[in-house]
Amino acid sequence: MRIRRVFPAFICASIIALAAALLAWGAYTDAPIMDELAHIPAGYSYVSALDYRLNPEHPPLVKALAGFPLPAWSPAFPESHPAWQSDVNGQWALGTAFLYESGNDANFLTRAARIGPILITLLAILFLYGWARELMGAWWALLPAALFALSPIVLAHGHYVTTDVGAAFGVLIAAYFFLRFLRIPSPHHLFTAGIALGIAELTKFSVVLLIPYFFLLALLKAWTAAPAAFLREARRLLLKTALIIFAAYAFVVYPAYALFTLRYPPARQTSDTAALLASFAGGPTPAGERCRPLRCLADLTIAATENPLTRPLAEYSLGVLMVLQRASSGNTSYFLGEVSAAGSPAYFPVVYALKETLPALLFILGACCIGLAVFLRAIPRRSRAIPEAIGKNFDTWALGAFIALYWAWSIRSNLNIGVRHIIPTLPFIYMLAALAWKHQLARALARARERLTSFARAASATLQWMLAILLAFWFLTEVAVAAPHFLSYFNQLGGGTQNGYRYVTDSNYDWGQDLLRLKEWVEQRNNDHDDNNNVGKIAVDYFGGGSVRYYLGNRAVEWNSAKGNPAAEGIRWLAVSINTLQGAIQPTAKGFTRKPEDEYRWLTQLRKPMPGIGNVPEPDFRAGTSIFVYKL
Repeated sequence: MRIRRVFPAFICASIIALAAALLAWGAYTDAPIMDELAHIPAGYSYVSALDYRLNPEHPPLVKALAGFPLPAWSPAFPESHPAWQSDVNGQWALGTAFLYESGNDANFLTRAARIGPILITLLAILFLYGWARELMGAWWALLPAALFALSPIVLAHGHYVTTDVGAAFGVLIAAYFFLRFLRIPSPHHLFTAGIALGIAELTKFSVVLLIPYFFLLALLKAWTAAPAAFLREARRLLLKTALIIFAAYAFVVYPAYALFTLRYPPARQTSDTAALLASFAGGPTPAGERCRPLRCLADLTIAATENPLTRPLAEYSLGVLMVLQRASSGNTSYFLGEVSAAGSPAYFPVVYALKETLPALLFILGACCIGLAVFLRAIPRRSRAIPEAIGKNFDTWALGAFIALYWAWSIRSNLNIGVRHIIPTLPFIYMLAALAWKHQLARALARARERLTSFARAASATLQWMLAILLAFWFLTEVAVAAPHFLSYFNQLGGGTQNGYRYVTDSNYDWGQDLLRLKEWVEQRNNDHDDNNNVGKIAVDYFGGGSVRYYLGNRAVEWNSAKGNPAAEGIRWLAVSINTLQGAIQPTAKGFTRKPEDEYRWLTQLRKPMPGIGNVPEPDFRAGTSIFVYKL
């Protein structure tokens, strides 16, 4: 019996160890991706200088954890650079100066900074298993833990200094402790729920959706717990939920921002905030006029920077407003044969369907069918029974409510730049799917015991185990084949990892992760004694957080479409990031304009794109998956 109790924990530990190894592999072999160019120096400056002037559009937790180990190696920080001294949020220029122009080892700093995000990812797996174990038992809890831990989506983004997997961890702990508070609304559980929510709010600004979600759960709990006294119970729970939110900001968010703005010069914070919000909601309010409702938020934020007590809250508010501003304006990206700056409601459903592994998709779709059937069978004939039905499975309804809320918000957003934005919902999706299958198999087993002979029951159980083993083997095979190119992973519906770029790019396929692999490819060919294989100089049009000059030195010339064919200058090789190439040559959406010189027309005249959606001229070689190399 003791072995049976311990064995699931051993399997969970093995899953976490495997995930850690795969995350470390990706962290070691991937070049700095686009967002890390801003996040790594920002995190270092928070920890070493207690100054928040860089990258205010993201909360500090993941970046600070990434920056925490770096001071031990005393890297040179370019304090005299204009990006630090005078530029407003000069994160990109400062990132280039810090990683590549100050004598630091960029590879070492990047890999060291990725330790923090990897640890958060592993903690998320462990916490997911612990919560799932409470809901469905030790053995069934292994399913959602494994699906999350070994998801190519999580393995891709779990080793980068970005906020999405950190947000998944924050959502997990905040939702868990809030649901525990709703079960037992004691002062202790109220306080721990507040601390957990505060930690979550320091991971990603979209996690602010937890606030309306918590109020919604409080109302739902009041309705299911005391239908006859709904208003009284609702007032009580809503008040306590408000106290949880107050505790989150008073004891976690405010102190964190107070710490990281401690040495941020007040006058500089005010001028930076005013500059960053200069165009927000139509710009500053003219003197003598009343501010427009949305603009009032910006004016109040700027004013709050002038008071020592409200400076931390002003910095937090600045980040929220910057996210709102960016989400409303959108981002240029390629999706399903078209380049556009506007969002599409189909974006997240389609991209998730193409990037989730097929065995996991089948598992989830099967669970959806089971859940729908259970719901239709369980619809009470009397409306008075509805609260009781929800109350019996409150946690299940709570998981589903968060998925619906977060997906609805994501689908409506114009910011379509990656499946990573819905990562916070993945743990809940996997838990709900496992719960549905557990319910179905238990129901089927009960029926089998009533109707089938012992031989038939044994045969049915054997088939179920064979199917489970087959899906597990398929899932692990998908992960193994994708490694270490997890960012570019697409399932068979999306043409596999080699062809996913035809449907969507950006952080779904190409975020600059393959620059080290381009360096290795060039070195291998230049070390070849066959002159036909020698590259010599190569023109590079790169999208990402790496530095072409730092990694390739004089062997590479930074290039772009407007410069024309490199062969005119005696350069016979061109390497171009597929994200850049797709944005340059694919058809544009109505109303979206692109300069003719940026369209790589000379390349498509030399080599016509292959037929099919999103195809580009067939490259002669690839560095990793995302850098296409042409011999001219």
